[in-house]
Amino acid sequence: MASDQSRVRIFREAHEGSTVELAYAGHNTFLKGEPRDVEDLETADIGVLGIPFDGAASNRPGARYGPDAIRRASSWWAYLSGYKGGLTNINTREAVDFSSVTVADCGDVPVFPQDIAMSTESITAHVATVADRAFPVVLGGDHYCTYPSYLGFAEAIDADSVGLVQIDAHTDTAEESPIFGERFHGSSTRLIAESEYGAYDNISQIGIRGYESPDFFEFVAESGLNLYTMRDVQESGIRNVVTEAIERAAENTDAVYVTFDIDALDPSVAPGTGTPEPAGLSSHQALTIMEIAGTYDEVGAVDLMEVAPNYDPTRSTQTLAAYLLVTLLERKFAEEQ
Repeated sequence: MASDQSRVRIFREAHEGSTVELAYAGHNTFLKGEPRDVEDLETADIGVLGIPFDGAASNRPGARYGPDAIRRASSWWAYLSGYKGGLTNINTREAVDFSSVTVADCGDVPVFPQDIAMSTESITAHVATVADRAFPVVLGGDHYCTYPSYLGFAEAIDADSVGLVQIDAHTDTAEESPIFGERFHGSSTRLIAESEYGAYDNISQIGIRGYESPDFFEFVAESGLNLYTMRDVQESGIRNVVTEAIERAAENTDAVYVTFDIDALDPSVAPGTGTPEPAGLSSHQALTIMEIAGTYDEVGAVDLMEVAPNYDPTRSTQTLAAYLLVTLLERKFAEEQ
């Protein structure tokens, strides 16, 4: 005999715990956000896009699996927030409620693994569509993807100029490579600086280390690039460095785009990446960067690139990657006022 209430509804109403979705259950979306099309974001605060592309990597492949891994890791904070009815961030001592923020996950950008030009066009179009409607969060993918993502953001906000804050082990300022050509993950920052929206004096880089070309520091002086090496971080302190870096990127620009390459972190805490570099940021320093970045109104978009989860069987890399994004977003959207 038919009933006005289904068995499922009867069960759910009888058992309060049935409304709690476990971190590892349900749809795989960022922060357990609503699956939506990129053109259906009018009521969303945050629009998430994945870019499963590593066709421009010059070292170990695997960042194509980053978006899926970051999404899965992010579900932990959504679960905690729902289960506890909100959260308190122990580091900031602030109350946080992600249920008050509408996160829409727009799935993955269509990419073409053997066609960088077509992938560039696709990424630019999709990020522009999201950025016209909500705060874009982009999950990479190799670091070349930041270039078309930056262009899409700048187009969407009708900007004259957009500053860039890049947290990275590498500068990505390479000229044309005889092996990889003009467009690869080591050239994305140069491409941004040479675009109609960018300039080196509005680009700030944090965490740079390793080796560059013999005339690199002459290039820095001539170009106006705002460079903060790991030695600068150790000597000046991460809070001083990131504050100055953001303010320089924001000076005389319409907005700031934040890009975080996971290899900025020391491989001891984030080994799951294509080009690990010793002596990097600690997890505490990295979280502090995002904590501060989330307080700036000028920050209008964020991406997180180069997570290659197959190199980290502990899954620590994608967990930290998700935590970094969650930290910026909670400061920008979810702290209770």
